[in-house]
Parts: sequence; structure tokens; C-alpha cells
Amino acid sequence: MPVTPSHISEPRFTTPAGEIIGWRDRGVVRATGIRYASVKRFCPPVDAPPATEPIDATQWSKAAPQNIEPELNAALGVSVDEFAACEEALHLSVTLPERSASAPRPVMMWIHGGSYVFGTADLPVFDTRPLALEQDVIVVGVNYRLGLLGFLGGYAGRPANLGLLDLISALRWIRINIAAFGGDPNNVTLFGHSAGGDAAAHLMIAEGAEGLFQRAIIQSAPLGLRHKRTKMHAKMALKAATIGHDTPLDEVLRVQTQVVEAAQGFGLKSAMPFAPQYGHYPLPKEKHAPAAWRRAAERIDILIGYTAEETALFLVLSPGLTRLRGMPLFGASLTGALVAATTRKVYKHDAHAFAHRHTKAGGRAYVYRLDWNKGRAPYGAAHTMELPLLLGEPESWREADIVKGVAAEELREQGSRLRKLWAEFARGGELSHAGQVESVIEWWKASQ
Repeated sequence: MPVTPSHISEPRFTTPAGEIIGWRDRGVVRATGIRYASVKRFCPPVDAPPATEPIDATQWSKAAPQNIEPELNAALGVSVDEFAACEEALHLSVTLPERSASAPRPVMMWIHGGSYVFGTADLPVFDTRPLALEQDVIVVGVNYRLGLLGFLGGYAGRPANLGLLDLISALRWIRINIAAFGGDPNNVTLFGHSAGGDAAAHLMIAEGAEGLFQRAIIQSAPLGLRHKRTKMHAKMALKAATIGHDTPLDEVLRVQTQVVEAAQGFGLKSAMPFAPQYGHYPLPKEKHAPAAWRRAAERIDILIGYTAEETALFLVLSPGLTRLRGMPLFGASLTGALVAATTRKVYKHDAHAFAHRHTKAGGRAYVYRLDWNKGRAPYGAAHTMELPLLLGEPESWREADIVKGVAAEELREQGSRLRKLWAEFARGGELSHAGQVESVIEWWKASQ
């Protein structure tokens, strides 16, 4: 992203949160790094009160505390320098076209992924400028607590699902303040990738989120890993209980690594040990979740999907599986079968089941499959592959391993098509064209 410039006539927004001073950037106006809530460790967020002084919204949002993931950094072309952390406050950033609008714009809230342990909304590769500028929408990127500080609780008197409560706090901020930016508070779409998509799905049934959004785009959510996690969480909690309110943050993150190790041995779900916990506020018990999703169907439209070769990303990142792939005669076929089976189990099967239940309950749902990059070594149409098309610009992704060798013009052209599709759904919850965008993506309206 460019360095934040200074301007003589900064854009200003008079909002219920206070007067917000933003900045201009190549056809868009940004208001970045806005504090939407304060947090204390192991406590629910406290919505930020109205500011008595102007809010300087010209710096990027700080990340939630997290351990660095070198392999994912390399895959996404992300630098360690982009993860300055803040534990005491939560931030969001607003991006909107600089041109005037004749009507309130649709609002899209971006929820980053990263297995609930990694990521931040304001990474250069997640730049929302192209989406906002091309599609005439307002995009709000949100940070939320991660790991054992955000998605492990129910022990030692500590609440669970704090990261979900953070996102609900952000939705409240949007509901109250977005009209001052020219946004429509009654036309809000969540779009999240991986853990972010999983969070969007669970916000559909979260107490306190009712009426705060009307649509959800659930991208590559590992819904197949969400079942029967109670025993694993209990084992994780034994390790996490050693952390106190005053434990230094470096020690918290060190223990988090031990907590992840404690989660091993529980099958595929061990690959994402942190996640929303059923039966803890604001979520129902797991056995009641399907009924809650059915009740939500008539008020929330969904677009849900996956990439054609989701788990190929993890194959490339695993030295052992990479060696298997390189074995003569059967290596390629074995790893191809493994990718197909795990993609189906973790992503595809539950995405279709989710959409089927939604339509049967009276809701509107579309299912998509992203095929772009299929057949290209080494990643193919792997997990995260839609992100270079939706967010950022070719320059943002220049260092990313997942798109090495892809021409900038191809990213621009195919990205423009995918952004148009996402924004069309955000505007009214429907997709009007035939169910294919050349070789990029296929979608179909889910039937009962």
C-alpha cells in the first residue's frame, strides 16, 4: 500500500462516533485505523464511546497479537513488518469511492482468514481499494482477537468466542456510523475467507448479531472441521490456563504454540484448533445450531463456495507431502487423490449441505466453485486463490508465491470479473447472469 499522504483539505466525516479525519488515495477516500472497541484480556469488548476530539483516521489498523507464520507469509507475499500488534484496542478501516453517489452505497465488511490465529485486515494484499472503486461500494476491513485470546474459553471463568463478540461490536459500529460515510446500514454484506468465512457463517446464528447484516459471502470456510470439538478444547484449556491477565504477551504467544500442540491427535480438526465454540455465548449448543441456521435463512442471503483444489495449498506447505508428490510413478496421482478427498471432506460437502439447508428453510443461496489457476504448478486452484482476484492489485501480490508467474494483466482482468460478481450479490442478494465467468468461477443457485 502507498504511504499515507497528507492533504491540506482532509476528508472529514461527522459521525455518532465523533468527527473522523480520513485521507484520499487514487480515487478513494479512506478512514483507517479507527478504534471501534477497547478490550481487556479474557473479557468481552467494550464499544468505543463517542470521541470528544477529532479522530485521526490516517494510519493503518494494528493487528491483533499473533505468532508469525513464515510459510503463509511467503505464500501470500506478506512481510513481517506489516504485523505491528495492539492488544488493548480493536480497529477497522473504511474505504469508499471519492466520487459522489446518488443513493446510499452497499456496505461490505471484510473478515480476514488465517485459521483464527493469523492475519490482519489492512495487509497490502487485502487492499479493498479496487473493490470499492470499481464496484461503487463501501468496504470495511475489521480486525478481531485471535488464538487463545479470541477463540478459546469456557475454562477458569473465561468467556469463549471473544473474537466473535469483537466482530459483533464492529457490526454495531457500522450500523451506527456508516450512514455518515454514505453507506446504507440496512444493506450490509459480510465477506470472509477461510476462518473469516467460518466466522461469517457463525455470525448468522450469533445472539446480538440479528439485523446487523443482510448477506454473507462464505469463502472457503472449513465447515467440515466444526463438529465435536469439546474434548479437544478441554485439552487445550489445560495448557492455556497457565496464562493470566498480566502474563507478558510474548509468553502468551509462546504458550499458544503449546496449546496448538495439545490439540493434535483429534483428526483433521487439529489442523484448525481455534474456532467458535458451541454452547458458549453468543452461540447455541452444537445440536441446536442447524435449527438456528434454518431460522436465519429467510433474513440472510448467502453465497458460499470453495476452490477446486483447496488443500493443495497445505500440500505445498508440507515438506512431507511435497516429497510424496515428487515420488516417481504414483506420487502425483496419490497427492491428487489426497487433495480431492480432503477438499471434499473439509470444504465442498459442508458448503453444499449448508446451502441446501438454507434454501429448504426458505432462504436464498448460491454455491460457487473457483477454478482459476487449476492445473498450474505448484498450487493449482488452491485455498486463498480467490484473494488475488478480489483484493489488492497486481503490485500488492508481486512477492506472493501463490501467483508467481501469473501476468499482472490476467490478475486485473479476472479480478475485475470476480469483484463484479461479489458486488452484484452485495447489492441485492441475487446473481443475474449465467452461472459461469469464463474459466474463473462457476456458480449455481442452490435448490431445495
